[in-house]
Amino acid sequence: MRHVIALVVLLGVAQVASPQWTLETSGVNVTLRGVSAASDTIVWVSGSRATVFHTTDAGQTWKPMPVPDVPATTDFRDVDAVGPDAAYLLAIGNGEASRIYKTVDGGAHWDAQFLNKDPDVFLDAMTFADANHGVVIGDSIDGQFFIMKTDDGKTWARIPPDVLPPALPNEGAFAASGTNIAYLGSDVWIGTGASTISRVLHSADRGKTWTVANTPIPANASSGIFSIAFRDAKHGVVVGGDYRKEAEAVDNLATTSDGGKTWTLAKEHALSGFRSVVAYMPHAKTATLIAIGPQGADLSTDDGMTWVPFGTEGFHTFSFAPSGAMGWGAGNRGKIGRLLFSAEPPVVNR
Repeated sequence: MRHVIALVVLLGVAQVASPQWTLETSGVNVTLRGVSAASDTIVWVSGSRATVFHTTDAGQTWKPMPVPDVPATTDFRDVDAVGPDAAYLLAIGNGEASRIYKTVDGGAHWDAQFLNKDPDVFLDAMTFADANHGVVIGDSIDGQFFIMKTDDGKTWARIPPDVLPPALPNEGAFAASGTNIAYLGSDVWIGTGASTISRVLHSADRGKTWTVANTPIPANASSGIFSIAFRDAKHGVVVGGDYRKEAEAVDNLATTSDGGKTWTLAKEHALSGFRSVVAYMPHAKTATLIAIGPQGADLSTDDGMTWVPFGTEGFHTFSFAPSGAMGWGAGNRGKIGRLLFSAEPPVVNR
């Protein structure tokens, strides 16, 4: 049974309507870390214990779309819709646990596109520019980044390490929300962490050549960049922090206006906690962003310059519908939330 949580926040000196979460009944009690909205009505969700399901009626009902012949322990950490009936599914883990599947018929059948055999490979996240062009990041191996791409929507090939910058010790991408890669046009950006500094890898030619830039986001084994989003080829945001310190928000937000060449740290505590996902609202009149973590969410309507917290709900991951009319969050214990704005998102008074 659904219940709606109405939220009102104070922006500047005036009270305005804020986003509202509607909690859905998923029917599962697992950790969900993958969500992707194909439209206002079609949404995919994935998680632990080989869980994958979707709705075609905006969350009124959720239908399991199991992948046959996979272990019950399979962790489907990321899912990406690329059409009304097409979606990619990423399983993470050491060695053979890392896999990529695709459906083109709404989950009735799944094609195993990549079944890893290398014991050193651990896939983390993926993203797509369209149905045929995608990028997958895994943990670095022997000081080299492990990145694969597809340019036909069917086959996957590793990007040669010699065209990539060397990885720092232990540097990689967190398998947290599936959103530490952004793919826009021919540009790909990947946020890293878990080393001594957080960095952003960038390719302007669909993965043929790469550069890397340092960011001011601190990093260690449990901290760094967890999510990256771009609204165009120049303007982007990274968020993160330390997942072991979810209530803290210290130096965990940075922005760029030059395509990721340089990054500017936001003021301390710009966000209200650790954030595992950040997303631009499509078609908004202002550059509107949502940043969400397990303990809460924040809203910006000025391209990440200022933020306000809203509500008490938290999720691991989030996806706006392509129309921008709504978004979907997924989190612990099978929790799914639909986010609606009562009107055009409010402009933050600065």
